[in-house]
Amino acid sequence: MTPAASANTREQLLALAQKLIRTRGYHGFSYRDLAEMVGVKTSSIHYHFPGKDDLLFGALQDYARRAVSAVQAIDATLPADARLDRYIGLMESTDCASGELCMGGMLAADVLSLPEPARAELESFFRKHEAWLAGVLRDGAAQGRLRFAGTPEAAARAAFATVQGCLLVARLFKVPPGIRQALAGLYAVDGAGVAAGQPADAPA
Repeated sequence: MTPAASANTREQLLALAQKLIRTRGYHGFSYRDLAEMVGVKTSSIHYHFPGKDDLLFGALQDYARRAVSAVQAIDATLPADARLDRYIGLMESTDCASGELCMGGMLAADVLSLPEPARAELESFFRKHEAWLAGVLRDGAAQGRLRFAGTPEAAARAAFATVQGCLLVARLFKVPPGIRQALAGLYAVDGAGVAAGQPADAPA
């Protein structure tokens, strides 16, 4: 196998492992399931990921890196409510709305049975989302465009929990996630900016 082919196989394994984790959970698939989807032998998977814990860590690390990069790429010069709206758009993306939960939310349900490296990576994933949201909420309060009770950090933790809950309920009832409506009721001034996807008018 050439280096390029090996790298491509590894990328395929990571992508499909992420899909399986997001739809079935970490304990809901085997190397045989993954091998059949990729069209390789299980020995090929073991070559890249000797154990399932290694596959989990690699899949989670890759997913977290891409997800956090997408969040951090949101234009920081936008008003806070517009940034929050962009964030919601990412979380309500086609992948998240097609029966696949956020990988972070799916794995959080299994956290007690996850190996320590994966648990640490999962906690880091949550903290990075919460830190970004706290910055947006802090800016929004200063701009008079977002409101919340308590500290920005506590409100951000509640916001991210709300996002994860909306995705979970959406999959259960096969309905749109409704994150905008949920967060607008909690944080948007007059509910205009987040619910409609447009910046809210600053109060007089």
